[in-house]
Order: sequence, then C-alpha cells, then structure tokens
Amino acid sequence: MTDTRLDEQGLAPQGTVHWNLGSPILIEHAVRRCEGQLSDHGAFRAVTAPHTGRSPDDKFIVRRPETDGDIDWGAVNRPIEPKCFDVLLADVQAHLSEQRELFVQDLYCGADPNYRLSVRYVSPSAWHMAFVRNMFIRPAEEQLATFAPNFTVLHAPEMQADPARHGTRTGTFVVLDPASRMILIGGTRYAGELKKAMFTVMNYYLPKQGVLSMHCSANIGAAGDTALFFGLSGTGKTTLSADPSRALIGDDEHGWSPNGVFNFEGGCYAKAINLSAESEPDIYRTTQQFGTILENCVLDPATRTICFADASITENTRVSYPLHYIPNFVPTGRGGHPKNIVFLAADSFGVLPPVARLTRDQAMYYFLSGYTAKLAGTERGVKEPTATFSACFGAVFLVWHPTRYAEMLGRLIDEHDCRVWLVNTGWSGGPYGVGKRMKLGYTRAMVRAILDGSLDGAATREDPVFGLAVPSAVHDVPVDVLDPRGTWPDPAAYDAQAHKLAEMFRKNFEKFGDVANSIQTAGPKG
Repeated sequence: MTDTRLDEQGLAPQGTVHWNLGSPILIEHAVRRCEGQLSDHGAFRAVTAPHTGRSPDDKFIVRRPETDGDIDWGAVNRPIEPKCFDVLLADVQAHLSEQRELFVQDLYCGADPNYRLSVRYVSPSAWHMAFVRNMFIRPAEEQLATFAPNFTVLHAPEMQADPARHGTRTGTFVVLDPASRMILIGGTRYAGELKKAMFTVMNYYLPKQGVLSMHCSANIGAAGDTALFFGLSGTGKTTLSADPSRALIGDDEHGWSPNGVFNFEGGCYAKAINLSAESEPDIYRTTQQFGTILENCVLDPATRTICFADASITENTRVSYPLHYIPNFVPTGRGGHPKNIVFLAADSFGVLPPVARLTRDQAMYYFLSGYTAKLAGTERGVKEPTATFSACFGAVFLVWHPTRYAEMLGRLIDEHDCRVWLVNTGWSGGPYGVGKRMKLGYTRAMVRAILDGSLDGAATREDPVFGLAVPSAVHDVPVDVLDPRGTWPDPAAYDAQAHKLAEMFRKNFEKFGDVANSIQTAGPKG
C-alpha cells in the first residue's frame, strides 16, 4: 500500500517506508543492507568512492524570476532552468518511488526556533539517514507529532542524471530550488553534500531576516564568553573549538542573530586523517562509540580497528557524530554575542604570522579574502594543498554577493566591540613540501591566550609585508615561532614567497570592486 504521507513530496512509494528511526535501528538496517561495516567498537564505516569529497561544479540553483535578483550568479551559483529542474524532479520522484525501501528523517536546521527550518530528508540509504540524524537537530517525540516540513531534500545517491535531459554537467547533481524549498541530490554517495546543501540554503534565507550565516565553529567559556572560529575545511575549526576547558556550541555552521549565536546543526563532521587520542582526545573518543559514522576510513580487515593514518581511499576521511558525544557541549546549541573572532588560515606558503590581531578594516579585508590552502581530498581532484581565496571563508556555500555577508559582519563587530584575530594553522619554516605544519600544541596555546585575554594588551610588532600586529610573546610558544621569516633557513626565500602571496592577495581583492578605501588599503603592504 502506498504511504500517502509522502504525497507532498510527490512520492508514491511502492516499498516499505521507515519513518524517523533512531540511530541503532538505522545502523541495523544499514548492516542488513550491506551498506557498510562495523568497526571493532561499533562505529559504522561507509565508503563513498568514487566521490570522496564535494562536487561543487555539479551544484546548481534553479533560476526563477522571484529569486533571480537575490543570487550572485557565476561559477559558484550556476543557474539551471525551471523546465530542466521539473524533469529532474519527476525522474528523482519516480526513482525513489520504485525503491524497495525508503528512509525518512524529519529534522531541524537551526537551534534558534525563530530562524530554523523544518527539513524532511528522504533516501533509499539507511546509513545516509543515520548521518543526517547525527548532523542535524533531532525533534523531541512531541515535536514529531506535529512536525510540518518547510523544506525537503530528496536523496538518490545511485541515480545518474542525464546532462542532455536534465541540464546538468555530469551524472552527479546537487540542485537547490529556494522558491519551492526543495533540494535534489544524486549521483554521489558522499554524505557531505547532504550537510552542505542545507548550509547553502541557510546562507540564502537568513540574510533576508537580518541574520548573518557563517562558516565557523563556536564555543563558550565559563564566564559566558562566546568565540567564533572561521575557516575552510581542514583549517582547524572542529579541532580548536573542541576545547576541554570550554563548552562546544558547534563545529561548522552558525547564525548570528540579534539574540546571539546559534548552531545550525546537532552534530559534528570532523576530519579523521591521522586522528589520535593524544592530539584530539574528545574527537578520537567519538570514533570508539556506536552511532558514529566513519566515512571513507580504512578498517583493518581482520580486527576492524580504524587505520587513521591510511589515506588509500582518500585524505578526506571523516567522522560524523552527534554533538552530545562531546562531553562539554551546549545542549541548547546557542550562545551570546561573541567576544573574540578568529580567522583560521592554513597557509601553504609558510609566510603568514602564526597569530596576529586585526583592526576592524583588516578584519573586513581578510574576511572577504578568505585565504587558506584547500586541503587534499576536500573537493574532487585536489591532491595536495593549493592556495585559494574563498570569500567569507566559504565562497562555495554563499548565495548572495560576498560583500553582503561582509557588511553584516562589520556591523556586528562594531555593535558588539568584538576582537578579531588571524591564526595561521599552516606551514612554518618553509612552504608545503619544505617546512612543517604548525604544531597543534602551539596553535592551541595561541588560541588559549586569545580567549583568556592575555594578548589584549600584549606588546606587538608590525609584520613588514602583511601589516599585521603580531604579539611579541605568547605563553608556551617559542619566541622564534612567532616570526615566520626567522623560521626559514633562507630569509631571502621567505621574502620572495611573502611578496608573492601579498601580490596574490591584491590581485584577488580586485574582484570586489567598490569596497571602502579603508578596507582596500588594509591588506598586505609588501
């Protein structure tokens, strides 16, 4: 008998529909269906090859008159015509309706009830629904009784699009339609698409409501001081926000409203490559728990132990777990207005200072620049760190023009008198392939000094190339580490690299056009 509860999603399921199953039952179904394996401690491992990262070139937004003027069309936001979307939607609906089993999860995106979306996920894959159940906010039983979705995600990982028929680039598709409040995802098993597609949606809707959407992690200290950590994947957002001395609000996506900061999600999606109990004990502990999803991690074939150093499937190994697996999490997913904002950059040139305080104009410049190294595996085809500029530290997820988000951030910094910092989690002593990645212990010490206020009045020197105020000393960090030029065996080689990066900054910033002169001149000096 057809399950009529999916009528609004245009589905007429011919098989069994599993509604809002808990994690243990979803994992049981995933094992029964041979979707993956259990590790020695009960975490579920799935392999998503050949797609082991996001496919940003296969993401489209439906171009309709009612939303056309809102969207910054271009390489990030590729348009697809409504008639193509309608054909693809009908084919996805037919494909899902024919499946022997479907799994449905009703979840919230947004911890603040004033700004959340009620999202219905539909998929033929049990483990993907265990993933979204980890990653988003799970309604209470009484909330499910009256749950009314105002957004739908139809997930068809095994279905391939036909570019000639559907207007896509390849068989892979991530198609967002803000007008009909629907997302179609197919042709890829990579679970990160399910998470980031909703982030893109929030980046569209929240600015309309006067709320800044942010690609950042957030935590809060014992005194109630909230901190934000902006950065692209692999720069340390998850690692640095998971601090035993502070409570975790969330590790990746947040909104900043008149009420303060709120998490979009109810879980974390951490990089797992080279993970260890010594370096990241809280995240490591989650990998030893039932309910955690391991994505593309390698298991020992005999013992099923996790081989964290094995990158034979991808460098972009991931672990997904509900927020409450971290001991000191914030149950409400909300915090006050931030006191400190940290921009994280994994500098593959090895020339940025490891920590610096930014003026308000510098904060705007570096936020719009969004410089980092795109790390191996986070997107298809990226094999080694590559210098990149990603506006607002998340250009591939933005929908409006980047300056809209930057203007909102600037107003909030002014209104709440926030301190802003740049922290380089990348290379020291030379570029990638020559120098070494900054020691995590040093970075943690710098962040600790930022958050406890010990750097507020500290003596600084001005970096001659980047014009940044670099602290002269940080507790538990060797003084020589704070001067990147001094860590290089050949200072002249450092100078050449620093000036090269400075020129890249200037060239990149030209695309923003008529930004205030005080912001344009706040960039590198060299």
